[in-house]
Amino acid sequence: MEDTQQQKDELYMRKALAEAEVAYNAGEIPVGAVIVCNDKIISRAHNLTETLHDVTAHAEMQAITSAADNLGGKYLTDCTIYVTVEPCVMCAGAIGWAQIKRVVYGAGDEKRGFVRFAPAALHPKATVTAGVLEDECRRLMQEFFRSRR
Repeated sequence: MEDTQQQKDELYMRKALAEAEVAYNAGEIPVGAVIVCNDKIISRAHNLTETLHDVTAHAEMQAITSAADNLGGKYLTDCTIYVTVEPCVMCAGAIGWAQIKRVVYGAGDEKRGFVRFAPAALHPKATVTAGVLEDECRRLMQEFFRSRR
């Protein structure tokens, strides 16, 4: 029996959540990302901004770099990125430049998310699916920031 797209989206978002947990445990803002190509995970990443002392070391940026290296090229046209939190403008721009065809995210980000500030940053043919495992993704972020206060 073939999995439905929703089942696949939830499966891969759980992989992204596992990456977000790694970030959480390392004291990083808990955002995780995986990039999938032809139903195979080719890249896994989480935020490394504190570890690398680099404001650009977001999960999506790390995942894009790793996926491009894995595929041996800068364009990820046959790929989907799964990320636990809506990408920021910087990450949406990188996703657009990499020509990723599908973006799937969990929790929205009203303060920094691309949907509000740069909805055209993605590749023109890209599609977006929002709200996959949204509650779990949001809860992890809320727990992280509650523990920091």
